[in-house]
Amino acid sequence: MRVKLSAGMVVAALLLAGCSSSKSLSTAGESVRFVQEQPGSECQLLGTATGEQSNWLSGPGGGEGGSMRSAANDLRNQAAVMGGNVLYGVSSPDQNLLSSFVPTASTMAGQVYKCPN
Repeated sequence: MRVKLSAGMVVAALLLAGCSSSKSLSTAGESVRFVQEQPGSECQLLGTATGEQSNWLSGPGGGEGGSMRSAANDLRNQAAVMGGNVLYGVSSPDQNLLSSFVPTASTMAGQVYKCPN
């Protein structure tokens, strides 16, 4: 009985750890940078990317900084997959009434550009 209980707790802990893991920055994502000013004509607009990190286990108030960092990592990774190296106009939706009661995902979106080095 005790072995079954311990095994069940280990499985539950592993499942929770898997659900709450943050998104790492890929090697390609490391080369993507955020800019404040719109890129010039030498840069090509590739489209819009969105990065997201679920807050289901941490809740609306827990680990928000880490959650936003993971969303930013996901955004940079998505931009790299698109072939971009610059993100402009990055924004994240404001918290709403629902997010005060239900843990919602942290989201960031921005325009992806490919600019010469």
